[in-house]
Amino acid sequence: MTDKPAENHFLNDEPIDDEIAQTLRMVQFPANKDALVEAARQAGASNDVINMFDGLPEQDYADADSVERLLGSNGGPGISV
Repeated sequence: MTDKPAENHFLNDEPIDDEIAQTLRMVQFPANKDALVEAARQAGASNDVINMFDGLPEQDYADADSVERLLGSNGGPGISV
């Protein structure tokens, strides 16, 4: 066992926020859900983050703010990019 505390992977956790922000910075908008998922994979995001993007509605997103608003409304206060 390690002495490190267990990490929780909720939207409010900073590591998750950082992974989402890093992914959104890599995306060329407008982008659809598939592009967001692919960007998360390329960014090396955790499965939790990839699944969050994969759970978004199938639509085109104009910018990172539109993605952030949806993620924020589904799981927390949102993310600063």
